[in-house]
Amino acid sequence: MNQQQEQLATLHEIRNIMDRSSRFISLSGLSGVAAGTSALLGAAVVKWYLLTHNINYSQTMGRNFTNNNLLFMGAVAVLVFILALCLAMYFTARNAKKNSHQVWDKKTERMLVNLFIPLVAGGIFCAVLVYHDLLYLVAPAMLIFYGLALLNASKYTISDIRYLGFLEIVLGLLASFFVGYGLLAWTIGFGLLHIVYGTLVYFKYER
Repeated sequence: MNQQQEQLATLHEIRNIMDRSSRFISLSGLSGVAAGTSALLGAAVVKWYLLTHNINYSQTMGRNFTNNNLLFMGAVAVLVFILALCLAMYFTARNAKKNSHQVWDKKTERMLVNLFIPLVAGGIFCAVLVYHDLLYLVAPAMLIFYGLALLNASKYTISDIRYLGFLEIVLGLLASFFVGYGLLAWTIGFGLLHIVYGTLVYFKYER
């Protein structure tokens, strides 16, 4: 019995070594919490802006947006992305240092390449939607492409991120049908889901 347990422990250790050698495992759960919090702050700013300009997105679905409206919301989205990225880098670097892992290596490069290919494609597609005045599809498209990016990157980092990717895709598809709730779906997908995911990952791997 003891020999069998030792063999299982050895196999488990070998699997852990293989995972560390092929996956970027320093991704911090606090990165998800920080990204979600940034998204909620951004959504609150956009909601305040729409209210002060008497714009009801669920009724107009962005059809009455002016160029100034689009520039403001675009600027908020860019700032949210930058803030979330900076916080993710900080918490991930801190987690890597804590566990004596390298922050940048081939595993990190593979993960980022597979993450950013769908993100860049999605960004271009969203710009096309804006160009054709299909503004009500921008939020769903962002969620769908982001979910695809997470699925693509999950092969090179912790597997739990795959479930977040699935949820983002499902939420984006639902928002594609119920287009009046695009901003709400964006808030849930990039805000609440990130916080829940990040909290679960933190308590699973970092506590």
